[in-house]
Amino acid sequence: MQLQEFNDLPAGAAAEAVRPCVDIDSWVDAVVEGRPYAGTAELLDRADSLARAWTPIEVEKALADHPRIGERHAGSGASARMSGSEQAGVDPQDAEIQRRLAEGNAAYEQRFDRIYLVRAAGRSAEEILALLEERLGNDPDTEIAVTSGQLREIALLRLEGLVS
Repeated sequence: MQLQEFNDLPAGAAAEAVRPCVDIDSWVDAVVEGRPYAGTAELLDRADSLARAWTPIEVEKALADHPRIGERHAGSGASARMSGSEQAGVDPQDAEIQRRLAEGNAAYEQRFDRIYLVRAAGRSAEEILALLEERLGNDPDTEIAVTSGQLREIALLRLEGLVS
């Protein structure tokens, strides 16, 4: 859809269109309430500003809608479809990559009690693994901030794709 189409949608339909970008009610509602947007840059600036206010609880809730890295076909709906294309750099046929991702995901979940989230779009499997290994060394407060930043990047990329 184009930005003008998004601007013209009824509020409920606009919220439904935005929600797969990230399922945080306050963010979805505020992005929709900010319409009409004069341009994509204005929309993304507002969305970014709103995302910087996410609480750790909102981030944790939003993670429930994301498949594990390497499990891009898990789940259903628009968010799962977006995740599948975002993880294009992770070859599901590469057994070694899949093994290392599974081990890394398990270690991350044990350490932080949540899934590992990274903006996978535009990154190779090797980059994703290196970031995972690096982030395993973070303390919990640092890691929730990093996770929130990654979730924000994902949401903004998806929102941009929605209105382009």
